[in-house]
Amino acid sequence: MNSPAKDRMIRTVRTLLLGGLLLGGAHAAPRVGQHDGYTRLVFDLPATTTASSRVAGQSVTVTLGAPLKAEQGPLSASGVTAYAVAGRTVTVTLAKGHGSAKVSVLPAGGGQGARLVIDVPSSAAASAVPARPAAARTPAPAPVVRAAGTSVARPRVVLDPGHGGTDPGMVSRWVTEEDVTLDVALRTRAELLKHGVDVVMTRSSDRHLSPDKKRDLAARSAMANNGQVSAFVSIHVNAASPSAQGIETYYFGQPLAGGNRSLAVLENGGGSVGLELTRQASSTAQKELGDILAQAKIAFSRQLAQKVQARLIAATGAVNRGVQTDAFYVIKNPTTPAILVELGFGSSPVEGPKLASAAYREVLAQALARAILDFLNTK
Repeated sequence: MNSPAKDRMIRTVRTLLLGGLLLGGAHAAPRVGQHDGYTRLVFDLPATTTASSRVAGQSVTVTLGAPLKAEQGPLSASGVTAYAVAGRTVTVTLAKGHGSAKVSVLPAGGGQGARLVIDVPSSAAASAVPARPAAARTPAPAPVVRAAGTSVARPRVVLDPGHGGTDPGMVSRWVTEEDVTLDVALRTRAELLKHGVDVVMTRSSDRHLSPDKKRDLAARSAMANNGQVSAFVSIHVNAASPSAQGIETYYFGQPLAGGNRSLAVLENGGGSVGLELTRQASSTAQKELGDILAQAKIAFSRQLAQKVQARLIAATGAVNRGVQTDAFYVIKNPTTPAILVELGFGSSPVEGPKLASAAYREVLAQALARAILDFLNTK
């Protein structure tokens, strides 16, 4: 796919992720995100501009310093029922019992243009908080359709230390995969908590979620499907010939041309079980090629994978094996951005001893946490 076509696809799927609204691609139509405690409406702006807001009855009216294309339509999200754009005026109709909103203008940054953001508390009780005019504060850049580090709700991330219990993963003279993944995940959790991010661990000790590999992977994946999770990160350690080195990050899809399916088979349980789960995951990947909502999740998963890979390589100086796609069962189903990262080769006489080092694991954890915070636009 050429670059302009790819860009158009990404812009399209972004409007659908979590909000699920298709409003003809009109530039004035908002993107809608459902979060823990609030609904977020995002209107694209031609440039950073001034804005003032007021709440009267069940309407939020925002007056902008620059005009937008005229547009109106219904909204089917918690706390809001409709929107209308007329020149410099944006009006959002609140649901019955709702009477407040937080309004802000975010400057261009992080690959996004300027935008007007309106956060409406989901519950009628929470909506008693008065509206805050946009001109009264200078907001930090925030993500458009996923939970962010605001006073309204804390972002939540699922960390999945690969393997554990009956399945130790790769084993070398230097490390065992289940030990490395758990240690790095716990260190990553500690750093994320310092920044106000809620963290869910699929495991916090040497255990499995089910002795049946398919059920184990499905149970891990299910922790990202409650609608309140901003990202799912599955952590693993690679194995191959002694000469193999480097870090690589995956998001879900068919293997890239010339890719080696053996890694997905191994991480999906190995042997006949791994082959069967990989076959099932590959079938899902093929079906998702024509599913616009699935493509939305994949687009954000790609962004998360790119940030993680860049941070890890910069922090460690490891061989950059890049961002790739493959049919990993654990990231097949999440409705949130989901990736799988291979932190290095435990089978390598260079990387194996590094992965056995607490200091190196801390470097990995700090880089992983920073990448996740970048993705959440959280300081």
